[in-house]
Amino acid sequence: MSDDDVAVRIDRVSKKYCKSLRRSMLYGMQDICRNMIGMGTRSDRTRKQEFWALDDVSFEIRRGETLGLIGPNGSGKTTLLKLVNGIFWPDKGTVAVRGTVGALIAVGAGFHPLLSGRENIYINGAILGMSKAQLDERFDAIVDFADIGDFLDTPVKHYSSGMYVRLGFAVAVHADPDIMLVDEVLAVGDRGFQTKCFKRMGELREQGTTFILVSHNMHTISTFVDRVALLDKGKITEYETAAEGIRAYTKLFITEGSLDIEKLTSGHGDIRFFDVEIPRRELAPGDSFVVEMQYEAERRHEDVEIDIAIYHGQDAGLFYQATNQAYQKQIDLRPGTHGLAITIEDIPICDSMATMVIAIWSRQRTEQLFWWRIPVQFAGVDFSTGKTFLPVRYQIAD
Repeated sequence: MSDDDVAVRIDRVSKKYCKSLRRSMLYGMQDICRNMIGMGTRSDRTRKQEFWALDDVSFEIRRGETLGLIGPNGSGKTTLLKLVNGIFWPDKGTVAVRGTVGALIAVGAGFHPLLSGRENIYINGAILGMSKAQLDERFDAIVDFADIGDFLDTPVKHYSSGMYVRLGFAVAVHADPDIMLVDEVLAVGDRGFQTKCFKRMGELREQGTTFILVSHNMHTISTFVDRVALLDKGKITEYETAAEGIRAYTKLFITEGSLDIEKLTSGHGDIRFFDVEIPRRELAPGDSFVVEMQYEAERRHEDVEIDIAIYHGQDAGLFYQATNQAYQKQIDLRPGTHGLAITIEDIPICDSMATMVIAIWSRQRTEQLFWWRIPVQFAGVDFSTGKTFLPVRYQIAD
């Protein structure tokens, strides 16, 4: 890639912080004194209670490209954006930026709380490199985009977080930056404003603006970016497609303990369940999930209720829940030793960890007879980033 094609180049960049405020101030004074006498600072090593927030990070972004920057909380995403924006200097490595930068990194950043929205438009616009004449020309468009007309002359300290974001984004996108940095702050806005923002961002992309987008919303990442960079514990990994990056991000939250089966109840009183078999716990979208077991009952259990639920592995959201009553199926457990098989068919879950919950209750739910929580992993599908994958028919008519 030639230098003319590169908008942002990060070359072996590292940035360290100190966990202790007192030590951070002490180290700062020591570094200032060393610089004053020409000794230089020891930025290539960590001192007591220091850690690398970014560690040897390198990547390039082409002009007009949109990079999705994802990773767990505390992985270094916001620090990296602040380095690109020039707020921080790296302790090691170089950051090269070609063009003007517009940034929406923190709610209220660049605003003076005691000044009005009108005054902050001019201050924030000047910070982004806009002249007084440009701000006068674009002032009405900024106010209209931010939709804060009734509060334009109100001190911004009285603004809600959503109003902060609307005003900050409106100023940033009307500065026509060459490079736009957008952190998770867009999640603060309501649905209507988010739609307006992404429409405007799409217009800037068509004009050749380069974007670095940070988000925990994988749907936003999958639909808006060209490729993905995953940060984890200060280290970066690049992926050429959003699907690959999102899949790697999802796997970060899978721990060894999260795959253990929770056997909460395997019998009660005069019935016990044993020899429980689960043929497969790694599935693909559209596969069926099967649980087979034996039970031994001393008496007849009529009209039991089998409650099945499928939870999302990361956020405990509910994919599915129903009992046999929803299917108008009565189930009686006869006395003696018998087999019971439960099959959940054609599950459309894609690229996710899920927890299958199987609970068996006596009639009227007076007794819980069986309750297991079974983690299951669903594989992803290329060119699909949603959490479900459905059969679709395409037909071209003459």
